[in-house]
This record gives sequence, C-alpha cells and structure tokens, in this order.
Amino acid sequence: MFRRIFLFVFLAFVFLCAGTPASLQKEIDRLDSDSVLQHGSWGFCVMTADSGKIIAEKNSQRYLIPASTLKILTTGAALGLLGENFYYSTTLEYDGTFDSIHHVIHGNLYIHGSGDPSFYSKYFECKVDTCVSLFAQFRIAMNAKGIRSIDGNIIGDASCFDENPIPDDWQWSDLGQYYGAGTSGLAYKDNSVKLFFNSMYGDSCTLDSIFPKPDGVDYRSNVLADGKKDQALVYGAPFGNYFFVSGTIPPGKKNYEVDASDPEPAMQCAKDFLYELKASGFSVTGKATTVRRMKMENNFQALPRRKIVAVNSPYLSQIIAATNINSDNTYAEQVLRTLGMLKGKAGTEEAGIQVVKNYWSSLAVDTSGLYMTDGCGLARSNGITPFVQATILQKIYSQKYFNSFFESLPVAGKSGSMTSLGKGTAAENNMHAKTGYINRARGYAGYVRTKSGKLLCFSLLANNYDCDPKVMKRKLEKILVAMAELQ
Repeated sequence: MFRRIFLFVFLAFVFLCAGTPASLQKEIDRLDSDSVLQHGSWGFCVMTADSGKIIAEKNSQRYLIPASTLKILTTGAALGLLGENFYYSTTLEYDGTFDSIHHVIHGNLYIHGSGDPSFYSKYFECKVDTCVSLFAQFRIAMNAKGIRSIDGNIIGDASCFDENPIPDDWQWSDLGQYYGAGTSGLAYKDNSVKLFFNSMYGDSCTLDSIFPKPDGVDYRSNVLADGKKDQALVYGAPFGNYFFVSGTIPPGKKNYEVDASDPEPAMQCAKDFLYELKASGFSVTGKATTVRRMKMENNFQALPRRKIVAVNSPYLSQIIAATNINSDNTYAEQVLRTLGMLKGKAGTEEAGIQVVKNYWSSLAVDTSGLYMTDGCGLARSNGITPFVQATILQKIYSQKYFNSFFESLPVAGKSGSMTSLGKGTAAENNMHAKTGYINRARGYAGYVRTKSGKLLCFSLLANNYDCDPKVMKRKLEKILVAMAELQ
C-alpha cells in the first residue's frame, strides 16, 4: 500500500512538472531554492486568459501581501460596476436667498464634492493657455447668473464620504507622506501639499515655503542635507495642526520639493476659492470653512441649497488609467469609497471593500483567498493568493471593459513602474502589469503574450525576502521574462 501511494505522488509530481514549460520551470526552481527566500515566502500563478487553464504555479494558494498589485481589484470592480464612461460631478451651490437686483447671495456658498479624485489633480492639469480652470468655471457661472457678492461663508462640503479618511490598518509612518494622504469627499490637489527646502549651505537645511499652506498647521523640520536622495519623512495626522519632518535630502539644492499629505483638503479648497473670488472682484463677507468644522462648532444647519453649476470629471476609464499607471493610493482609495457610496451602504472603507468582494464573487471568484483591508495595497494586513489574483485577471479578460483596464496597466520597458523592466527581452512593450512594493513585499500582476500570441494572466508575489528590494526585483524579473519567451 505504501509503495502505491508513493508511486501515485511521484507520478503526480512528474506530471505537474511535465505540464510546465521547462524554461519557466527552471526559473521557478531557481527562485524557490534561492537563499534570499529562506525566511520569506513567495507565490506564483499563470494561466491562459481565455480558458483559465493553469500553465504554471508555485505556492499559488498561499496568502501573501500584495502591496499595490491589490489596486487591480479596486479598479477592475469600479469599471465593472460604474462603467467606463462614469464621471463625477463637483457642484457649486448656495443656501439662503439670491437678491438679483443687488447681485447678492444672502447665505453660504458651497463646493460640494462627490469623491472625485481628479479635482485639481496634477494628472489632469490644463496644459494649454485656452484651458479654463475649475474655479474659473465656477466664476463664469456665477457671473452668468449675475452673482457679484456673497454675504456668507465659502464652505467645502466633503460629507459624501465618512469623516475618517484613513484605513484602520495604515501605519503611522505613512500618514504624513503624500502616498498616505487618504481620502476626502472633496478631494483637492491630490490631497497633498508641497514642502520646499533649501540645502545650499553645508549640512543645514531650511524649510523655506509650503504650497498650498494649510491654515493653522505648524510644520517643524530637522531635515539635514547629507543624503544622496530624498529620504525626508513627514509625520502628521488627518485634521492635525502639527507636522514634523525628519531625515535627509541631497545637499546643494534650492526649492527642493518634498510632498506631504494635506490634513484637510476640503478646507484648502474652500480657502483657495475664497482667495480667487476676492482676487477676481467678488465680495465675500464670511470666511473659508468646511461642513465638518461647522458641525464641530455646532454652527451647521442643513438648509436647502440651489445649484449654480456642476463641473464634471474625466471619464472613469481615464481616472483608472491615472490610478494604475501612477500607482496612486489616493485615487484608489477615492474610487473604493465611491463604490461604497454608490453601490454599497455608505462612503466608507468597509462598505467599499464589501462592494469589491461582492463583485468578484459575482464573477465566480472564490474570495476565501482574499483578505482586503484597503483599496490600494498600502496596508500590510492585506492578503491574497496568487491563484485568486490571477483568476480575477482572467475574469476581467471576458468583460466588456477589458481594453480600458488592460491599457491602464504599466507596460514593460515603456511606462509607469514597469519602465525599467524587461528591456531588450520579449517582455518589452508586451507585458502589461500592475506592480507593487512596500517594505519587504514586492509583486507583479497582469498580462503577457507568448511568442505564439497566447495571452496569459499572472500573479507573482514575494514577501519578507532577505535582500535589497532592487535585487528581489531582478530575481522576479527572470520569471516574468521567461513567461514572455514561452512559445
């Protein structure tokens, strides 16, 4: 009996190895025996996009930290549930009354957000002189209606999302960084601010300016000028009034930019619009504030409002492209909460995650191999199996939005975080994949065509390796290239 069992296991192993192309199996075996993963873990799954037939796998049912490769779940679900041509609308509204004779609004002016991540975003900035800015569109509409004066406040309304902008499992060290900015129902300028340093004089370094400068926020810095690259870290919390910057930047720099999170984007939006109104000749008797602040002051009344104008975002397909190409955490989180708001119970992290999981379950994905705690992959508590991730990519292939999703992924040797990968190989300008990297977690998930033209979808993840992340990248690249070179 023992001999029969042993023979069965042996033949099964031989059959599995025979089913995997030798060149790819060689790279799988090489990585599996690599000492840098002696204390770590990794997993891999590649299957055909049309049928889901597994070409090769290793540890494909193992939970691994996906880092930013998790964004494919959020962005794919958004395209499937909202549609490629979905767009956000940010509206300018007022309460009270409008005196058309004296051109005065006796009431407050609101910028009412709908969760649009692209509002004044760097990815959708005007590039030509004839482009009309978003605030200018507001002003033009006000002029057209004869509004010249506001006897009230300019209020940023971010209430479509939950007030807590940060997922529970994000680390403190990430919250002050631009990539840890979190969400706002009224997102503004990527929910970030720019800190400008001067390191022209020896080891000392001064924080010269901040743009835009949040009101009531104190920035303290002990940054030194002895680093070869930007290693400055910003520490602070949402709605906080104290931020601390430490670390190093390169010496001999003037106006050296370090990006940080904005503690309250809706407030900055209201403040900047108030400034622009006054600079354009409008009279405003009140101040810039937010619905959140007014509620805290017990000074908010939910009065009926009238719309002046709505400003629409780019199409969702374009927003998803910006999310995946730039691996933008804020965009992914804004999209996740939009799903919770429009397709779930509320504009919260939890509601958005449930909507995403339900969507993939509806496409027959077994989500028992998925543990999701945010929409972008910054949380180290996220877990997914390579099999589930590759299966999701395979399901996307059969959806009508596939082309939009496929084009949103960085291309090997050409774009985004894949620019330096696969140059001079069969992967260059062929492999479309979302990359992921946080401390000691790196991964790739996407599509590649074999030399015979067969489209494959794959997930390749590695955690807790004992080497420099750049070294790990080169090791994983060998498997990625081996897939592209299959016949």
